[in-house]
Amino acid sequence: MVNLSSFSSIHFLFYSLVISLSSTVICGGIETDHEALLKIKSLITRDPYGALTSWNDSLHLCDWSHLYCGKRHRRVTYINLSSQGLEGSLYPDVGNLSFLRTLSLGNNSFQGAIPQEVGHLYRLRQLYLYQNKFNEVIPTNLSGCFNLEEIGLSNNELVGSIPKGISTLTKLTVLSLFNNKLTGGIPTILGNITSLELFSVAGNPLGGTIPDTLGLMKSLKEIYFGGCNLYGTIPNSLYNLSLLANISLSDNQLTGGLYSAIGAMLPNLVFFFFQLWGNQLLMQQIQDQGL
Repeated sequence: MVNLSSFSSIHFLFYSLVISLSSTVICGGIETDHEALLKIKSLITRDPYGALTSWNDSLHLCDWSHLYCGKRHRRVTYINLSSQGLEGSLYPDVGNLSFLRTLSLGNNSFQGAIPQEVGHLYRLRQLYLYQNKFNEVIPTNLSGCFNLEEIGLSNNELVGSIPKGISTLTKLTVLSLFNNKLTGGIPTILGNITSLELFSVAGNPLGGTIPDTLGLMKSLKEIYFGGCNLYGTIPNSLYNLSLLANISLSDNQLTGGLYSAIGAMLPNLVFFFFQLWGNQLLMQQIQDQGL
């Protein structure tokens, strides 16, 4: 015969244990965020507007300025410290903010490396580090941020090549890398990012040709490849991108001509002719387009 009293006691102990473990996990997670944020603050050498003044133990971290916590887990999901005049470097523990969806540090003076640990942020959707002084390579493991929708790393001093792993980011709509010091060409494998709408690498000494795989990016609306030391012809696959509204290929070493029916093939295109200067294209063939 089952002892109901014992049975109830076992259930009570079981549920108490579950609640206790859940509380420990949640509190542990908050402590992880708390520690990571204070470490990030520790490497900020200048904070002229006091953006991080509230980042201390006198307030719950969800009450700190320039960040938000999720309502359910009370974990940090959003950090926006753009245009705060901050100087310093980015602490690798940023990779421990595992619930983070937006990291916006644009228009400051962060320098050094973008930590590889950023690649641990698998919930991240927006990464905005533009207009800083980051001067090492783009993390090769950004593919770990498989929910990324927008990458903004423009106007830094980044070196090395464009990581091929970015090609696995199936939700990416914006890839903005202009005005850096990137080399190694435009990886052909980036054609796999069929969700991409804006692709900008202008102002990088990339070299190489415009890959034919560009034509696979059916969602593309804007392309900015000006000043990239590109050579060769404009690939015919470009004419498959019917959504294109803006193309800038200026100040390269491109040769050849254009299809006479470019206006019909790319019906949304504007100002194409005016963004071809500084190449070796056949001007008569361009002028014949009536653009």
